[in-house]
Amino acid sequence: MRVVIQRVSKASVSIEGQLKASIGKGLLVLLGIETADKADDIDFLVKKIVNLRIFDDANGVMNCSVLEIDGEILCVSQFTLHASTKKGNRPSYIRAAKPDVAVPMYHTFCIELEKALNKPIQTGEFGADMQVELINDGPITICIDSKNRE
Repeated sequence: MRVVIQRVSKASVSIEGQLKASIGKGLLVLLGIETADKADDIDFLVKKIVNLRIFDDANGVMNCSVLEIDGEILCVSQFTLHASTKKGNRPSYIRAAKPDVAVPMYHTFCIELEKALNKPIQTGEFGADMQVELINDGPITICIDSKNRE
């Protein structure tokens, strides 16, 4: 699994011009699922996401997590995070999980993220053509791959 995490002051997802979900201060999480992903990838990323200390404390130092600031999370599926651009100019998505694998993993990921955050999260719609709007606060953007735990 790969995630791109953006600290936002607000973010939203629209589908066909209709607002699907929106959040205020918190995290926009773009999630890519590959065929090899398992439950331990979900566990690792969920714990990492809710505990990342990327929000300012009272002294203006990034020392607080989304949990500590009572922030919100918007999670959007994005298979293109597993694009391979190694050969040619057309990305290959062969590593991205097919919907029969990815949809249950995405739903499980969102459920576990809600449990860890101790409140509901907002989501996009798996497989939909979504328009994502955000104000990246910082800007702070962090990429994490559960297979490469750096």
